[in-house]
Amino acid sequence: MTGPTLHHVSLKTNQLETMVDWYGKVAGFRVMHKFVGGAWLTNDTANHRLGFLCSPVLSDDPDKLARTGIHHTAFEFPTLDGLLDTYVRLKGEGILPHACLDHGMTISLYYVDPDGNSVELQADAFGDWARSSAFLSTDSFVGNPIGMPFDPDQMVAARDAGADAAELHRRTYAGEFPSAEPLDLRFPLG
Repeated sequence: MTGPTLHHVSLKTNQLETMVDWYGKVAGFRVMHKFVGGAWLTNDTANHRLGFLCSPVLSDDPDKLARTGIHHTAFEFPTLDGLLDTYVRLKGEGILPHACLDHGMTISLYYVDPDGNSVELQADAFGDWARSSAFLSTDSFVGNPIGMPFDPDQMVAARDAGADAAELHRRTYAGEFPSAEPLDLRFPLG
């Protein structure tokens, strides 16, 4: 069977304008259609990649992190430079990641949207899906499927000092850019 390609994700929200603005800043989404009950947005040539559905009867779940459901959505940059440039831009706007992980196959920054959903921005660690897919079978990944936390400012500094993407990945996965912040996976480990 040939599997279908994921086309879009729809989220329920009671703060439409705030969500539209946040996803525009973080992942380059623009509105294709908006009405009182929601909006459809895209960040490529598709008719929409993200939907928001609104209703006045929606309420936030104070126990959201302890409930089943989507843990995060992810958006991939074609290069590590694109990911790091976005980190620097968002940091300048006061939007900081809740977790930064070199998973071995991807280098990922996780952010929390205004509704408390986790959003992953990532770049393939190898720049090649075949190589990153093969990494999932290595002893390194099997022994540590979450990956290595890192400080993005240290990675940006190393990049700005001349390290290329392959060197940044090697150094990050080896733990050379340790984070001083505790790792927040936004997942109950209990």
